[in-house]
Amino acid sequence: MKKNVLIIGAGGVAQVVAHKCAQNNDILGDLHIASRTKSKCDAIIESVHEKGAMKVEGTFEAHAVDATDSEAVAELIRKTGSQIVINVGTAFVNMHVLDGCIATGAAYIDTAIHEEPDKICETPPWYANYEWKKRDLCAEHGVTAILGAGFDPGVVNAYARFAIDQMDEVKSIDIVDINAGSHGKYFATNFDPEINFREFTGVVYYWEDQQWKETSMFASGHEWDLPVVGPSQAYQSGHDEVHSLATNYPQADVRFWMGFGDHYINVFTVLKNLGLLSEQPVKTAEGLEVVPLKVVKAVLPDPSSLAPNYTGKTCIGDLVKGTKDGKDVEYFVYNVADHKEAYEEVGSQGISYTAGVPPVAAAILIAQGDWDAKTMKNVEEMDPKPFFTELDRMGLPTRVMVGGLKGEDKSWTEV
Repeated sequence: MKKNVLIIGAGGVAQVVAHKCAQNNDILGDLHIASRTKSKCDAIIESVHEKGAMKVEGTFEAHAVDATDSEAVAELIRKTGSQIVINVGTAFVNMHVLDGCIATGAAYIDTAIHEEPDKICETPPWYANYEWKKRDLCAEHGVTAILGAGFDPGVVNAYARFAIDQMDEVKSIDIVDINAGSHGKYFATNFDPEINFREFTGVVYYWEDQQWKETSMFASGHEWDLPVVGPSQAYQSGHDEVHSLATNYPQADVRFWMGFGDHYINVFTVLKNLGLLSEQPVKTAEGLEVVPLKVVKAVLPDPSSLAPNYTGKTCIGDLVKGTKDGKDVEYFVYNVADHKEAYEEVGSQGISYTAGVPPVAAAILIAQGDWDAKTMKNVEEMDPKPFFTELDRMGLPTRVMVGGLKGEDKSWTEV
């Protein structure tokens, strides 16, 4: 049984991870959190103690580390005796933290594909450019690496696997992410602005007719009528889970849809057209070299600051279509989360909550042996049922609706 957890990162998602690890430290053992700025880690630990989140008396320590230095990460893993590393730092550090885990034998969990600062929306399947290159090495050293174990990617991958397991044949997977909440700011992103904008400024890749296809952001829209949040406009976007699901289920069309309001689209369009979302450096008249996207990030609200006044709910789920016993069937597997409830429990907004709970559930499953694969896996390659059990216990219950197709009418049954 693996014990002792090191959390990499100190943002809004890390805050959720820290609280959830504390609530389960009877299973996970000693806890450690590290980022480049130790004071941010200290603040998170203080919030854990303020909430009385530690289930049993135990260790929770803060550390400073440069997570782009794999040797420094490995040294910290050894120093803390951590056997599980939850990486919720920026996607720029993934490969460095993974290398640190391979060097020490610690299990690795992340929530997004690795990115390089000077590249965006890379050619699919994106995982093959980075993490999957280390798959054989993980197997050789018996290192468990669970990739993309946030909500999307992560839980939605498990939703797809669950629905497909109920079918004889899968035809399509449409992942829909709607945030019907309000943060009260003129403009803000729900997670790291730099990572957020990079998702939307390049090519949108999707998998259809057993081949990769391309579109552009906001070119393909659809109104989805979802439980609780109701009719919501969403646009086809590029996203991490499309890259692994298309590889593991090549017979299915795989698309990702994210909800956006007109205001977000208008501001985004102006910023992009002015060149302010570029990841490439430019020089000012004074000779100062800056990256426009980093400047925009610096002037926008910190996503963690949105939590106290955030209201409303999210609905994220998978519409999976296929056949069973010769008949068409659809599954909608989803979760609804509440921003206010998330803040009251862990001091973070709902987007951070949905992203932060799943990697802790994965850590628990690794600790208990259910997901200790001793090789590299994406979430859809693991048994989803114990994952759902942990998510339900930890505050992200899974809901399922089943429908058979009857012409243009859908008859849905809540399971």
